[in-house]
Amino acid sequence: MIKLDSNQPSLEKPSWQSQLDRFVEAHRPELAALAWGLRLQWGEQPDTLGIDLKPTPHFVACPKSAIEQLNVSVENRLQELLGIVDGYQPEKEVILIGIGFDRVKLIYFESNPTPPDCFEQIGKDVDTLLKELEDSMNQMIKL
Repeated sequence: MIKLDSNQPSLEKPSWQSQLDRFVEAHRPELAALAWGLRLQWGEQPDTLGIDLKPTPHFVACPKSAIEQLNVSVENRLQELLGIVDGYQPEKEVILIGIGFDRVKLIYFESNPTPPDCFEQIGKDVDTLLKELEDSMNQMIKL
Protein backbone atom coordinates (compact mmCIF):
# COMPACT_ATOMS: atom_id res chain seq x y z
CA MET A 1 0.00 0.00 0.00
CA ILE A 2 1.35 3.43 -0.93
CA LYS A 3 0.77 6.27 1.46
CA LEU A 4 0.62 9.73 -0.08
CA ASP A 5 2.35 12.50 1.79
CA SER A 6 -0.23 14.90 3.24
CA ASN A 7 2.17 17.80 2.61
CA GLN A 8 1.74 17.46 -1.15
CA PRO A 9 0.13 20.52 -2.71
CA SER A 10 -3.50 20.06 -3.64
CA LEU A 11 -4.25 19.64 -7.33
CA GLU A 12 -7.77 20.97 -6.87
CA LYS A 13 -8.48 24.45 -8.12
CA PRO A 14 -8.97 27.09 -5.43
CA SER A 15 -12.49 27.69 -4.16
CA TRP A 16 -14.52 30.52 -5.63
CA GLN A 17 -14.16 32.33 -2.30
CA SER A 18 -10.36 32.30 -2.42
CA GLN A 19 -10.37 33.26 -6.11
CA LEU A 20 -12.68 36.17 -5.26
CA ASP A 21 -10.36 37.21 -2.42
CA ARG A 22 -7.41 37.31 -4.84
CA PHE A 23 -9.41 39.37 -7.33
CA VAL A 24 -10.40 41.88 -4.62
CA GLU A 25 -6.84 42.15 -3.31
CA ALA A 26 -5.54 42.85 -6.82
CA HIS A 27 -8.20 45.54 -7.50
CA ARG A 28 -8.86 47.35 -4.23
CA PRO A 29 -8.49 50.93 -5.59
CA GLU A 30 -10.64 50.18 -8.64
CA LEU A 31 -13.32 48.51 -6.51
CA ALA A 32 -13.32 51.48 -4.14
CA ALA A 33 -13.68 53.82 -7.12
CA LEU A 34 -16.51 51.71 -8.55
CA ALA A 35 -18.33 51.54 -5.22
CA TRP A 36 -18.13 55.33 -4.88
CA GLY A 37 -19.16 55.98 -8.49
CA LEU A 38 -22.17 53.71 -8.12
CA ARG A 39 -23.06 55.36 -4.82
CA LEU A 40 -23.14 58.71 -6.64
CA GLN A 41 -25.39 57.20 -9.33
CA TRP A 42 -27.67 55.38 -6.92
CA GLY A 43 -28.06 58.32 -4.54
CA GLU A 44 -29.57 57.40 -1.21
CA GLN A 45 -30.86 53.99 -2.32
CA PRO A 46 -29.71 51.40 0.21
CA ASP A 47 -28.13 49.18 -2.44
CA THR A 48 -24.95 47.21 -1.84
CA LEU A 49 -22.63 46.19 -4.65
CA GLY A 50 -22.63 42.46 -5.28
CA ILE A 51 -20.69 40.03 -7.41
CA ASP A 52 -22.81 37.24 -8.84
CA LEU A 53 -20.68 34.36 -10.06
CA LYS A 54 -23.33 32.69 -12.23
CA PRO A 55 -23.36 32.23 -15.14
CA THR A 56 -20.11 34.22 -15.31
CA PRO A 57 -18.80 36.72 -12.73
CA HIS A 58 -20.60 40.07 -13.00
CA PHE A 59 -21.65 42.95 -10.77
CA VAL A 60 -25.18 43.34 -9.44
CA ALA A 61 -27.01 45.74 -7.17
CA CYS A 62 -28.19 44.10 -3.96
CA PRO A 63 -31.09 46.09 -2.52
CA LYS A 64 -31.29 45.97 1.26
CA SER A 65 -34.83 44.59 0.99
CA ALA A 66 -33.51 41.58 -0.95
CA ILE A 67 -30.82 40.94 1.68
CA GLU A 68 -33.49 41.17 4.40
CA GLN A 69 -35.73 38.68 2.55
CA LEU A 70 -32.80 36.30 2.13
CA ASN A 71 -32.02 36.64 5.83
CA VAL A 72 -35.58 35.60 6.72
CA SER A 73 -35.42 32.60 4.38
CA VAL A 74 -32.15 31.39 5.97
CA GLU A 75 -33.46 31.69 9.53
CA ASN A 76 -31.69 34.98 10.33
CA ARG A 77 -28.19 33.64 9.65
CA LEU A 78 -27.32 36.84 7.77
CA GLN A 79 -28.09 39.13 10.71
CA GLU A 80 -24.43 40.10 11.13
CA LEU A 81 -24.15 40.93 7.42
CA LEU A 82 -27.24 43.16 7.72
CA GLY A 83 -25.64 44.93 10.69
CA ILE A 84 -22.51 45.65 8.65
CA VAL A 85 -24.61 46.92 5.73
CA ASP A 86 -26.55 49.17 8.14
CA GLY A 87 -23.33 50.65 9.52
CA TYR A 88 -21.67 51.07 6.12
CA GLN A 89 -19.73 54.32 5.67
CA PRO A 90 -19.29 54.61 1.88
CA GLU A 91 -16.92 57.56 2.12
CA LYS A 92 -14.38 55.32 3.95
CA GLU A 93 -15.29 51.68 3.36
CA VAL A 94 -16.05 49.21 0.60
CA ILE A 95 -18.60 46.43 1.00
CA LEU A 96 -19.25 43.76 -1.63
CA ILE A 97 -21.42 40.69 -1.37
CA GLY A 98 -20.13 37.68 -3.28
CA ILE A 99 -22.94 35.39 -4.42
CA GLY A 100 -22.14 31.90 -5.57
CA PHE A 101 -23.25 28.31 -5.29
CA ASP A 102 -25.88 28.71 -2.55
CA ARG A 103 -23.50 30.80 -0.42
CA VAL A 104 -22.78 34.45 0.17
CA LYS A 105 -19.43 35.96 1.08
CA LEU A 106 -19.04 39.37 2.64
CA ILE A 107 -16.10 41.39 1.37
CA TYR A 108 -15.27 44.42 3.48
CA PHE A 109 -12.28 46.72 3.63
CA GLU A 110 -11.39 50.25 4.61
CA SER A 111 -9.98 52.01 1.60
CA ASN A 112 -6.82 54.08 1.72
CA PRO A 113 -7.09 56.37 -0.15
CA THR A 114 -10.80 56.82 0.43
CA PRO A 115 -13.35 55.69 -2.18
CA PRO A 116 -14.04 59.29 -3.31
CA ASP A 117 -10.28 59.85 -3.75
CA CYS A 118 -9.88 56.55 -5.62
CA PHE A 119 -12.71 57.54 -7.97
CA GLU A 120 -11.08 60.91 -8.61
CA GLN A 121 -7.54 59.52 -9.00
CA ILE A 122 -8.53 56.68 -11.34
CA GLY A 123 -10.57 59.10 -13.41
CA LYS A 124 -12.78 56.57 -15.21
CA ASP A 125 -16.54 56.57 -15.47
CA VAL A 126 -18.64 53.85 -13.85
CA ASP A 127 -19.37 52.02 -17.11
CA THR A 128 -15.67 51.78 -17.95
CA LEU A 129 -14.82 50.57 -14.43
CA LEU A 130 -17.60 47.96 -14.58
CA LYS A 131 -16.41 46.61 -17.93
CA GLU A 132 -12.72 46.52 -16.98
CA LEU A 133 -13.36 44.89 -13.60
CA GLU A 134 -15.78 42.32 -15.02
CA ASP A 135 -13.26 41.44 -17.74
CA SER A 136 -10.56 41.00 -15.10
CA MET A 137 -12.90 38.95 -12.88
CA ASN A 138 -13.63 36.60 -15.74
CA GLN A 139 -9.90 36.09 -16.31
CA MET A 140 -9.07 35.56 -12.63
CA ILE A 141 -12.08 33.55 -11.40
CA LYS A 142 -12.37 30.15 -13.04
CA LEU A 143 -15.32 28.10 -11.84
